[in-house]
Amino acid sequence: MIPPRLEIRNIASSYDGMKVLNDISLSVQPGEFVSILGPSGAGKSTLFRLLTGTKSPDAGEIRVDGKMLGDASPAFAFMPQRDALMPWRRIIDNTTLGLEVQGMSRKQARSRVQPLFAEFGLAGFEQHYPAGLSGGMRQRAALLRTVVQERPMLLLDEPFGALDALTRAGMQRWLEGMWMRHDWTAMLVTHDVREAVSLSDRIYLLSPRPAEIIRVVDIPLARPRVLGGTAGAEAAAIEHSILETLLNLTEDMKP
Repeated sequence: MIPPRLEIRNIASSYDGMKVLNDISLSVQPGEFVSILGPSGAGKSTLFRLLTGTKSPDAGEIRVDGKMLGDASPAFAFMPQRDALMPWRRIIDNTTLGLEVQGMSRKQARSRVQPLFAEFGLAGFEQHYPAGLSGGMRQRAALLRTVVQERPMLLLDEPFGALDALTRAGMQRWLEGMWMRHDWTAMLVTHDVREAVSLSDRIYLLSPRPAEIIRVVDIPLARPRVLGGTAGAEAAAIEHSILETLLNLTEDMKP
């Protein structure tokens, strides 16, 4: 039996004496798109810090393809909230940065990245600086920098949060298409219910801190996701149900 790409078992984590995550367990199968959704401050980003190794859990374990996280080969390619493009490097050299950090020569890194520029909608902009690109193009460049590392799993930390609503919707549709085409495995952290429903196979809802998983929502909608018709109504109903869960939780916490 093939193990999950990612398996988190009974993770707990604290920060500065405050408990942030409490007994978190979840799994992601190869080729799945899973989202972590919850209120601000619920520990979504803390979970990513645990996965990327910048923080150690207080309890529990993390496995990648059946191996303990520390024993597995580098598993995650991380895309942060902001594009984090270096303004003094041209786009071609921003997208190769992760490969260069891993020890690949600039020439080799460029050879790997260059064929992907057209697919990412960046053909002709290789020699531009980030300041000359739109917000959506910058995010595509940041995603290209992430996926070209060819890690088993993508970690996406609210990657479209800084974009305007129209650009964000377009980027979500584009990301879904790329994910389907390349069979990526991805985990998205977001507080945007619509974004989570639009992109995910499954959503884990977190409570406020100390965060626990209060509900797991499977999204049975066909892909590619569409905005209108029956599928649009089904998506709206799922969104409403999730919002009700989160709002009721907030009400329960009031004194």
